Formats: sequence, structure tokens, C-alpha cells
Amino acid sequence: MITRRDAVKKTALTVAAASVALPATLSAQAPAAAAGPFKLPALPYAFDALEPHLDAKTMEIHHDRHHQTYVTNLNKALAGQGALAEKSIEEIVRHLEDIPGNLRLAVRNNGGGHYNHTLFWQMMKNGGGGEPKGGLARAIDRRFGNFAGFKEEFTGAALKTFGSGWAWLVKDQNELSVVSTPNQDNPLTQGQKVLLGLDVWEHAYYLKYQNKRADYVNAFFNIINWDFVAERFESKD
Repeated sequence: MITRRDAVKKTALTVAAASVALPATLSAQAPAAAAGPFKLPALPYAFDALEPHLDAKTMEIHHDRHHQTYVTNLNKALAGQGALAEKSIEEIVRHLEDIPGNLRLAVRNNGGGHYNHTLFWQMMKNGGGGEPKGGLARAIDRRFGNFAGFKEEFTGAALKTFGSGWAWLVKDQNELSVVSTPNQDNPLTQGQKVLLGLDVWEHAYYLKYQNKRADYVNAFFNIINWDFVAERFESKD
């Protein structure tokens, strides 16, 4: 027989358990957007468009939660900053030295996260992959010998990045190179123009690939939007 004391105790335990919040990274809800100039851009395709190479759940979490968090925290960091908050995200990332010292780390991390991901979504597409054509293909051949040489160097940069970061194909003074950056840093701060980037933070691939980063990197080559990369290569800005 359950006594009144037992019932009260059971109810108290149930309420206490329900009140324990999930960690932020596991929350079932997307983070609330902070008011501000920067907005989360829509994905240019459905969550499942890149399957089987990137799964729908990873894309949903990566875009709706991780990217939204960067946008929200960037808006918070720039609240009340007047002219600074009116600049484009590219201009902010390019000139981090102009950010006041007390805000610079937050803007570097969250502004970089926003800028990197905004590019990243456009660097992939359903039916992508293959090899680039035209001027970009010729530039890759000149710098890396052939496409296979580029793929080997880019893959190496992605696999050798310790912890969280990015691998990039960049143009610097009309020369191509492969570089990597930690965390949410971007080669733009070094005066380099990003053409292609790969997010190697674990949240970008862990649901599908677990610790097999090499499999994720290899799969990425099946969804690269070379048209977008070529447009950036040819543009003069």
C-alpha cells in the first residue's frame, strides 16, 4: 500500500527530475534569436538534400541551433555599438582589430561562426561534387599539379586540424593555397579570399560519422558546389 508520505515523496522526485535542464547543446529547442542587425540565413536547400553524404538531422541541428547561436551571440555582443553594428559581417571579420578589446573575442568567435557558416551552406549542393572547370580548374592544376593533388592537400589540412576548426582553399594575390584555421577563425583576417571551406567541428559530422573524420571529409567532395566556388574565384572583390 502506498502511504500519503510515499506519494508526496514520489511527486517531489518527479518534479525535481523534470526541472533538470538539458545542456544547451542538447536542447530540443533552437536558441531564441536576439534582436539585432544579423539574421540567420535560410538554407538554400532542404535539410535532407545532401543525403546520404550529410544527414538531415545533422543539417537541422547545425543550421537551426549552432548557426543561430552564433547569430544570437553576435547580436548581443554588438548591442549598443552604433556604427559598428551597421557594418557587414564580412567587413567585421576582415577588420577584427577595429573591435574594442572587451568585445573582440566574442565578435571573433560568433562573428566568425556566422560568416563561416553563411558561406559553408552555399559551398554545398545536391548533385554537387565532381571537379571544377574553367579558370578555377586551370588554377588548381597550376598550383597543385592536378585535382588529385589539390584533394590530397585539402584532405590533409582537414584531418590535421587539431580539435575544432576549418580547412580552406583560398586565393591570395592570385595564387591558390590550402590553409586551416582553429575554432571559427577565417583567412579573411589575413587578407586571403576564401573560395572553399570545410567545417571540421565535431558537430558538423558526429551524428553520422562519429569519430571518422576522414569519411566525412571524403563525403564532402561529393556535394561541393563548384559553381559557387568558381564564382568566388572569378569575382574581383
